Amino acid sequence: MKKLSYFLLILVIATVACQPKVEKKKEVKISSVAQEVKDEFVRSWDAYKKYAWGHDVLLPLSKSHQDWYKESLHISPIDAYSTMKVMGLDEQAKEIENYLIDSISWDKDLFVKTFEVNIRIMGGLLAMYEYNPDPRILEKAEDFGKRMLKAFDSPTGIPYYWVNLKTGATKGAKINLAEAASYMFELGILSYYTGNQVYYQTAKKANLAIWERRSDLNLVGDLINVETGEWLNDDSHICAGADSYYEYLYKSMSLFGDKDSQKMWDESIAAINLHVAEETDSTLWYGRVNMNTGVRDCIDTNSGRQFSSIVTLYDAFFPSILALDGDVRRAEKTQDTWNGLWNKYGLEPMIYDYKQGEPTYPVYDLNPEIIESAYYLYHITGKQKYYDRVDTYWSDIKKYCRTDIAFSSIEDVRTMEKKDYMPTFFFAETMKYLYLTFTEETGEFNLDDYVFNTEAHPFAKKSFDPEKVKVNLGLE
Repeated sequence: MKKLSYFLLILVIATVACQPKVEKKKEVKISSVAQEVKDEFVRSWDAYKKYAWGHDVLLPLSKSHQDWYKESLHISPIDAYSTMKVMGLDEQAKEIENYLIDSISWDKDLFVKTFEVNIRIMGGLLAMYEYNPDPRILEKAEDFGKRMLKAFDSPTGIPYYWVNLKTGATKGAKINLAEAASYMFELGILSYYTGNQVYYQTAKKANLAIWERRSDLNLVGDLINVETGEWLNDDSHICAGADSYYEYLYKSMSLFGDKDSQKMWDESIAAINLHVAEETDSTLWYGRVNMNTGVRDCIDTNSGRQFSSIVTLYDAFFPSILALDGDVRRAEKTQDTWNGLWNKYGLEPMIYDYKQGEPTYPVYDLNPEIIESAYYLYHITGKQKYYDRVDTYWSDIKKYCRTDIAFSSIEDVRTMEKKDYMPTFFFAETMKYLYLTFTEETGEFNLDDYVFNTEAHPFAKKSFDPEKVKVNLGLE
């Protein structure tokens, strides 16, 4: 009996030893401030569900909701999804996946803003498919993409401002630079996943149409007519209305290896640093110049006031791109400049005249850009001051923007009067960049492995096989 028992014991041990090891997911302990950001995200999301579910945005003061158009496009859930995945909020993310698949249709008789739905809805859907490659999610994304393509049916190939999701009708021939050519990133990813080159090639045609109309200084203008291809003004800048055009030149080069994008980026950034940058011993602003002369002579035709030194808080994204491109000196100095503006008020004004030293539009809409750049610089340089700055930004946002159910925009940074609105990018970007900064040291998310769209939806570089990219996007 003892021999038999011993034999059985050996057999059991051998059997157990031969079993494949089940890898347990390592539980990463996050800091208290990272946990606080996560908890505040959940609190705000619960408020959205309670007061605004089925609608585009939460109104945090009136505890109500608002839609962008006459029907909801469900923008908050789609924008919030990728932040949930980054934070490990899988239960909430799964609810959005099911909602998209079961309840959302794009067959709506609505004129929508081509640019805005591309970065939020298309970007959000593609990120969702990245995290969960369910063909039903991709089907929703491609359905939306096909409807978006109608916007590009113009004489120049530059998209119209508005497109009707149901009929394909278009309107709005006058658009800004960002609205004209900020599509290669999302539509390139859609081409990669579907194997249909038309999406990327359509977006790239719009970019090339802009590039063909650059000045001899390699600068492009601010407003263009999509039917005639004529510039409607000759102001050149990287501010709101132009920002994502430059961002996507770099990121399309980075994710897809598009040599045309690289050429456009390389020549553009050289021209911007030569003509647009305005540097002193202590500051580095990117203002506005004439695209043909490089001279700071931008004049408001209504008031006659010069606005060469007008910047927007959206511009605070630029240090992140400079840092990615290896220009850490300019990135750090520009971030220092924006940080000075934040500290002047405790939040940033939407529009600011750096020559006059005063805001011309004092709203703060819970924007993420300065946090985004500080996060990138913290990751790239490892300097503690960038972590500390994000900690300050978060403290100020809590102090001035937190409400009893969520967070609100600010009507005037000089008085800190609250505004009854919480933009969808607060879910998508602001909370994500805060969380990523405060969890950087855990190594759980490595920025080097991802490229973000302009709405902070992340895409893993390893997901895109270079040879398949060439075929599916139609790159030579």
